[in-house]
Amino acid sequence: MKVINVSETNSILNTFVAQMRDKTIQKDSMRFRRNLERLGEIFAYEISKTLHYSTKEVVTPLGIANISTYDDQMVISTILRAGLPLHQGILNFFDDAQNAFVAAYRKYDKAEDFHINVEYASTPSLEGKVLILADTMLATGASLEITIKKLLEYGKPTQIHLVCPISSAYAVEYLKKSIGAENVTLWVAAIDEELTSHSYIVPGLGDAGDLSYGTKL
Repeated sequence: MKVINVSETNSILNTFVAQMRDKTIQKDSMRFRRNLERLGEIFAYEISKTLHYSTKEVVTPLGIANISTYDDQMVISTILRAGLPLHQGILNFFDDAQNAFVAAYRKYDKAEDFHINVEYASTPSLEGKVLILADTMLATGASLEITIKKLLEYGKPTQIHLVCPISSAYAVEYLKKSIGAENVTLWVAAIDEELTSHSYIVPGLGDAGDLSYGTKL
């Protein structure tokens, strides 16, 4: 598995990440969602550089232009609900992509012990396509691993791109060992070193779902 940390090159992406982490700016849920969407657009642009291209003829009002455009069939997937703004940002750029959605969440057995429940998956066939799986926070890597396994029941993609803006160092290493496939790339905007006993990323940014859509019961 290849890991690409986009924030290692200075760009406007770092400003968006800083605003998402800022507990004062976080009070504006619309800005938080928009920043997540912006990150999705930036990641989509970076991913577009890895696709397969061929030259096509485009008829203009005055002649013919030869333009290189991508040939891959895309499927964009996300884990509900926190990943929705990120998903939308990616879809803004790959607007002809098909879409998949998975409901996965932590179910706590004891105070600190939990397992991942997957209750719902809606997806087209993934066979021979490029899969982009977006999830805002990558804490332990368990939910992403289970989600990938669930999606692979619907076909084998040629490439898998995991878009996880805020990731823990633990989860990155975990996925390298548990997935490790050459056709998988993990895209991040930050890798945070600390993971608490409750599996929360520090400094992280809090609960992305709550910050986007309000608190839940």
